[in-house]
Amino acid sequence: MREIQKTKEEWQQELTGQQCFVLFEKGTERPFSHPYNDNKEKGTYVCAACGTPLFSSETKYESGSGWPSFFQPIAKENVEEIVDKTHGMVRTEVVCRTCGGHLGHVFSDGPKPTGLRYCMNGAALKFDKAE
Repeated sequence: MREIQKTKEEWQQELTGQQCFVLFEKGTERPFSHPYNDNKEKGTYVCAACGTPLFSSETKYESGSGWPSFFQPIAKENVEEIVDKTHGMVRTEVVCRTCGGHLGHVFSDGPKPTGLRYCMNGAALKFDKAE
């Protein structure tokens, strides 16, 4: 059971069409299309649907993938990892533990210290700039 549960119609009233597509239809934005891919400011990336803190700018790096990439979440308990066998491959989907929104996928080709690449959709995130 998720902490926040809303109907599709409720989410549509609060989010953009692109955010709903990515977060609740498990969509993916085009690579290099979201401004967060190139964002270098200090702050926190939170779930665009519910505001749960997900990633710190301190863990963001340039992966070359075309999506914002991080080597670890702010808190492991804020995300959930689910085996994804869609599109003829096996991957690990990352969702927001609070609302269940699809964020992206995690891969084992990231930098030290974790070796992980949390490849996230910018549309699934909001950026809270540090003061």
